[in-house]
Amino acid sequence: MTTAQPGSGPTVRRILLGSQLRRLREEKGISRETAGYHIRASESKISRMELGRVSFKERDVADLLTFYQVTEEADRAPLLALVREANSAGWWQNFNDVLPNWFQPYVGLEESAQLIRTYEVQFIPGLLQSEDYARAIINGGGNALPSDVVERRVSVRMNRQKLLYRTNPPRLWVVVDEAALHRPIGGPKVMRGQLEHLIELGDLPNLTLQVMPFSFGGHAAEGGAFTILRFPEMDLPDVVYLEQLTGSSYLDKREEVDRYMEVYNRLSVDSTTPAETPDLLRQVVASL
Repeated sequence: MTTAQPGSGPTVRRILLGSQLRRLREEKGISRETAGYHIRASESKISRMELGRVSFKERDVADLLTFYQVTEEADRAPLLALVREANSAGWWQNFNDVLPNWFQPYVGLEESAQLIRTYEVQFIPGLLQSEDYARAIINGGGNALPSDVVERRVSVRMNRQKLLYRTNPPRLWVVVDEAALHRPIGGPKVMRGQLEHLIELGDLPNLTLQVMPFSFGGHAAEGGAFTILRFPEMDLPDVVYLEQLTGSSYLDKREEVDRYMEVYNRLSVDSTTPAETPDLLRQVVASL
């Protein structure tokens, strides 16, 4: 059985544990309804457990393992240990009061990813934002937020960026539409600081930064911004994250992920090369 890799967060551990429980159930030909009855739960709860969308009780997992005839301690122990790890709190849960419920799973997935590919149209992606730029975006969202809420949201964004500097960081591959470089978020001073920050980040060995230029015209990403996450655990599929005004979507069906990968590959070919990107950024800074 696959276990979580070092550095994986609780979100991925829940998904991984759920997928292994589903495999064990299916191998024995047991229905979700029957499994739920065995632990005094509903079929829908078994479904949520197998999708990693709920926390796990160690007793429930132990009872299911017994029901699935996993009785050897050597087989049970890693899964029961995974229960405890999956129920641990991520750092972002200290910000529950200022983070939308639909965004919290993304932070957990981002923390656990091995490779993050993102395309952004309107803003510089959160992992690359300067503090002043992030504050300007949060303040300018059309909501009159209290200053303490703004600062806590800024803290979340800055904390997310720490993953780029940790031991064994994820590979981050970013394509930004040139429109995001010219949109004067926070005014010329803040925007200049953000662009200079991007130039400095270009030295990170785990970052690939490209720009989709105006001069190219229409391009492959007609559907707008998206992020593709890949994980070190072989059991977990790639996930496409799409964000809307009041919620988000997570796509993991192979045909959907493959379509977004085709678009991303096309974007990377049609955009500036990583070597050309700093010069374009400097040109925009000079125009401010």
